[in-house]
Amino acid sequence: MTKTTIVASAALPVDERLLIRKKTIYGRQKGKRVCIVTGTHGDELEGQYVCYRLAQLLSRQSDLLDGQVEIYPSLNPLGTDSIMRGIPGFDLDMNRIFPGDPDGTMAESTAYSIIQDLRGADLVIDIHSSNIFLREVPQARIHIDTANQLIPFAQMLNVDFIWVHEAATVLESTLAHSLNSIGTHCVVVEMGVGMRINHSLGNQLVDGIFNLLKQMGMWRGETNTSMLHRPIVSIGNEVEFVNAAASGVFLTENKNGTIIDEGEEIGCIVSSLTGEVLHRILSPIHGYLFTIRAYPIVYEGSLIARIHRL
Repeated sequence: MTKTTIVASAALPVDERLLIRKKTIYGRQKGKRVCIVTGTHGDELEGQYVCYRLAQLLSRQSDLLDGQVEIYPSLNPLGTDSIMRGIPGFDLDMNRIFPGDPDGTMAESTAYSIIQDLRGADLVIDIHSSNIFLREVPQARIHIDTANQLIPFAQMLNVDFIWVHEAATVLESTLAHSLNSIGTHCVVVEMGVGMRINHSLGNQLVDGIFNLLKQMGMWRGETNTSMLHRPIVSIGNEVEFVNAAASGVFLTENKNGTIIDEGEEIGCIVSSLTGEVLHRILSPIHGYLFTIRAYPIVYEGSLIARIHRL
């Protein structure tokens, strides 16, 4: 059985309403509850494909499911509709206002309703894309404080990389931190590039979610275990950030998800006016290249790559 419900509703200025919906797929019997959340940033679209495939496959085979899976395809529908990262009209990043406030602004009360609806789930998977500037391998991002609880879940998700970090910008106001702080486990997954959908990456995560459901005792059907990835786990100060030393056009033949040697060229920054190579960017370490610049126009200091030291 499936059911579509409204998680949050708010009046808009001209006789319209903001509606945040979820689809719940119920299994044959009661059990655990897993929530798939995406669309917090309106320009991050990889999660739309994942939600589509999960809703399609689980609805067709709900007799093989125990417990329930809830799919939230867009927490920021106004942003998705207008291709904006934040909430239009509020100049707000939605992932900076959790856990919200029931008596606050429309954005704050919406965030509060989302937290209350997700509260108590056995696991929340919060899917993000990168922005338009960077391309990311499928990865889970976990704060060091919740590493022991969340790494086992992340290892089931068929991601390539697990980044356990010690700090995050405005960590306290993110969806993941707000949920983890009230005892609702939440793993953040990031992949791809902003404003685009990569079917291959989406299918990889879908396989991972079915594997996770299987390992949690919720899925009786087949899973594509032969293709599961064994993620690299990065803990502590093992990630090197590579930044541009000049402004210009970044050119590269490298792909992320590859091993790069110390001193190997990542790419170069060139001048389209003079034809000069302004800066050859060399890897400072031997490691795993999990982030690379996707948007070619760069300024001095722009992030070019992130490399996990091997």
